[in-house]
Amino acid sequence: MKFVTMTMGAVALLLSVGQSLAITDGSGDPAPVSEKHGEYFDKAGNPTFKIEKDGTVDWYTSIGYLQYGANCLRCHGPDGLGSSYAPDLTNSLKTLSYGDVLSTVAAGKQALTGGQDLVMPALGEDKNVMCHIDQIYVYLRARADGALGRGRPAKTALKPAGYSEKEDKCFGD
Repeated sequence: MKFVTMTMGAVALLLSVGQSLAITDGSGDPAPVSEKHGEYFDKAGNPTFKIEKDGTVDWYTSIGYLQYGANCLRCHGPDGLGSSYAPDLTNSLKTLSYGDVLSTVAAGKQALTGGQDLVMPALGEDKNVMCHIDQIYVYLRARADGALGRGRPAKTALKPAGYSEKEDKCFGD
């Protein structure tokens, strides 16, 4: 219950801060300007990817690929390209802010499109999703930006110091 309260509180805080915290990716610059424990952030403070010239992706992007496959692929299709069940996230992230993504994943969404009722379940209580939401977001942001191709990244940076401890803390270990 504490995790759910913290998750929903974090989403509410992000949404209450307003549009200035989360720039839409389509017009925002995804270039990393800061880093903390292997997680990169853009100038607006949103999680972002870092891909080296040789194609090596940062740890968060690589884990995001794996977590997307474990938690999102069944509805949103391979590589975030959508399916008959759910939209193409590589297109959606061109206009959705980081706060929009967090809110939608945590609280869910229901929409009627073309006579079809589409439902995104609320995943705010699912630690497998919420403890990896930044990684999933970073992976999808790299895909939406065109910086990362389809399939598993061929080269991944080493796991940063402190990553396992952060993950363990989120899961309550």
